[in-house]
Amino acid sequence: MPIYEYEHVGPACSRGAVFEERRSLADPPLERCPQCGAPVVKRISRSFVRAPKTNAELRDLGFTKLVRRDDGVYENVTARDGESRVMRRGDPASLPDIGRIVSD
Repeated sequence: MPIYEYEHVGPACSRGAVFEERRSLADPPLERCPQCGAPVVKRISRSFVRAPKTNAELRDLGFTKLVRRDDGVYENVTARDGESRVMRRGDPASLPDIGRIVSD
């Protein structure tokens, strides 16, 4: 459920002049504060959408991204130096070396 911001029209209650409320998309906007009953207006909030991370960014963050190429065959599009770009189901030699990626 999305979180919406509401602002008291008059004096604020203990929730503050501006407060957040989790509401379903199907619910109508609040007209009154659920705590004190004073009139409120819905604020326009800034929303942002972060573009998906690139394969290089995922690799730098320590993730491995596999893309299915065939039945049981996957391409490691975030392969690091010395790692195989092709991983085959049942072939442990083709798996990335987790010890190089994750440290204690």
